[in-house]
Order: sequence, then C-alpha cells, then structure tokens
Amino acid sequence: MLDLYARRYHDTPLRADEYVISADEKTSIQARIRKHATTPPAPSQPARVEAEYVRGGSLTYLAAWDVHRAKVFGRCEPTTGIDPFDRLVDQVMTTEPYTTARRVFWVVDNGSSHRGQASTDRLQDRWPKLRLIHLPVHASWLNQVEIYFSVLQRKVLSPNDFHTLDEVETRLLDFQQYYEQIATPFEWKFTKDDLNALLERIAAHEDAALTPAA
Repeated sequence: MLDLYARRYHDTPLRADEYVISADEKTSIQARIRKHATTPPAPSQPARVEAEYVRGGSLTYLAAWDVHRAKVFGRCEPTTGIDPFDRLVDQVMTTEPYTTARRVFWVVDNGSSHRGQASTDRLQDRWPKLRLIHLPVHASWLNQVEIYFSVLQRKVLSPNDFHTLDEVETRLLDFQQYYEQIATPFEWKFTKDDLNALLERIAAHEDAALTPAA
C-alpha cells in the first residue's frame, strides 16, 4: 500500500530519489462559441453567460501531478487512449529527476488508458523504474490530480468561452505554467481510517434501512 502523506510504500519509507505522480485525463473539453459574449459581474449585477452556442470541437487534457514537489506536467491531445497517455508518461519520465530516480510511483484510476495488469506490464516494460498503482474501482476521486483539475475547471474553463481549440490549448498550458509557480503540495487529510469509518457508517445506514419497522 502507498501512503502519500507518510511517504511510505508497504510500510517502508520512500527514499529521497523516489517520487509519486498522480495522473489522469480531463476529457471532452469543448470550445463553445457563444452567440453573445459573456458579461462580467458588476455592482448588483451577476455575470451573464449566453446559453446558446456553437460547438467548436473538443480535446483532452492529460496531466501528471508530483504530489510531494507540487510540479505539474500536462499536454493536450485530440482524444484519450493508450498512446496519448503513454506520451504523457514519456514526457515525465524523460525529465529529471524522474529519469534517474530509483522508483517513480504513478497513481491512476481504472480508466481504459491505464487499466489492469496489461497497463502495468506495458508501462513497466518501457520504464523499469515506474511502478503503477491502481486506485480501487469507483475511487478515482482519491487521486490528487483531480484537485488540480477542479482548480483548472474553476479558474480556466468556467465559463467556457473559446472560439477555437487552439485557444483552449493555449489557455490550459498557460495556466499550467502559472500554477506551477504558485503551487504547494495538497494537504488533503482523508486517510484510510477516515475511509473505513465512512464505509462503516454507510453500511450501518443501509442495514437500518433494510430492517423492518417493529
């Protein structure tokens, strides 16, 4: 088991030359060409966003977040898939300090681009120092890169006012560069004990709902 906050893997402390990467894809980011421009908020007047728009296509943004160093790597691709994800892995693993690291742990969900033992074999054959860590099914929200995606959604993509996909890509990569200059490691304290306690409460609630009234 990989413990991000304690920097331990199977109860053994990670060394200084071992790193943890959280990675995923943000899919179907559209360029929405609105009939009328969005108006900014003013005193006693909220922002106004035109509901009618023409789709200008979509792209996928792939990102890898170093959870202890607050470094982010990203790229835009026409779609998701094994090849685009492998290009993200190559982008990181050919960059120092990951190229000469002892081990680099990649935390991913069970998306089709990095699912199951086949993905582990594929990536570790290409990068022997890489260790792929799959989150439990339906637990992708535990992946720290999702926090970065949430920031990206609020700061860059909402409202979605883009005329071309080139404009979308430029905004995404410009924000990525800016964010890395101000970023600090996330301190999300939802531990495995918190998760177990939550699951116990859910189970107890379900048991109570199934128990016939006296």
